[in-house]
Amino acid sequence: MSRRIRIVSRSIGEVYAELRDEDNPKTCEAIWRSLPIEGIARRWGDEVYFDVGLNIGLENPSQDVEVGDIAFWPPGRAVCIFFGLTPMSRCDKPRAYSPVNVFARIMGDPKVFRRVEEGERIRIERG
Repeated sequence: MSRRIRIVSRSIGEVYAELRDEDNPKTCEAIWRSLPIEGIARRWGDEVYFDVGLNIGLENPSQDVEVGDIAFWPPGRAVCIFFGLTPMSRCDKPRAYSPVNVFARIMGDPKVFRRVEEGERIRIERG
């Protein structure tokens, strides 16, 4: 059974994503159990990230991600939403600052996150 989350902010309204339990099940479960979570949006290229105060270790980490991936970044205790190239990108795909645990995928067009402004409150809840 797939589980959905809803990402909510003033600039994007509601965007849905599906958890990807097969890649990082411990990360998915920790996020799911902690919902709702929220933080203050920061931008890094075409990535939005925000500290959610969770302590989740690395689990099958990757630095290379796909447009539309949502990941947890352990050093920053942050959720990262990738919707295009980042300053670390080497080709046509996003690349995280350091290894992350990918735990969800945006349903629909991830480019909507270009509207998120630095300092905006962003929330993730069960969808």
